[in-house]
Amino acid sequence: MHCPQCGQQQVSDSLRFCSRCGFPLEGVIYLLGSGGALPVHVPAAGSSEMSPRRKGVRQGAVLFLAGAVLVPVLGVLNGFTQGPNLLDILVPLAAIIFFVGGLMRMLFAALFEEGMATHRPTFTSSYAPPPVPSQLSGAQHGAALPPAPANAATGWRPRPNTAEIRQPSSVTENTTRLLDKDEPKNR
Repeated sequence: MHCPQCGQQQVSDSLRFCSRCGFPLEGVIYLLGSGGALPVHVPAAGSSEMSPRRKGVRQGAVLFLAGAVLVPVLGVLNGFTQGPNLLDILVPLAAIIFFVGGLMRMLFAALFEEGMATHRPTFTSSYAPPPVPSQLSGAQHGAALPPAPANAATGWRPRPNTAEIRQPSSVTENTTRLLDKDEPKNR
């Protein structure tokens, strides 16, 4: 498969993004897999129920908001009573259970509970691809060149050839010069 944006041939058909330009290829894979039909999401019949993650976050929020109402009410009732009683212990205990418990429930649900199941799009096709002519064989189709890049670089001059200015010297030439310098001079 080739990227429709830059023409880069992809290593695998299961890649989600083009390795050269980053174009998202998942929609292209669905489009090719369905024979050119656009994907249409058809919700399942039982998809109206909430995910466990959303239920947990909602339970934590209800617990937290119930604490925001119940703890002040218990505090006011405790102010009207005289002497030690059950409300002296119940007010701080309710504050801990409702506020901290609500936050912990929301955090647990957000981190550890499962979200909604991902649905793969289903294809409803009113389009049928044209039949392949019988004169095209598999060998001719497979030997076709990839499409030209969509954003070809124009206006760039070619790199100058600097090899014609000076011919590169060989490795043996430098070695021979070194041997000539090391000859004994006291003959």
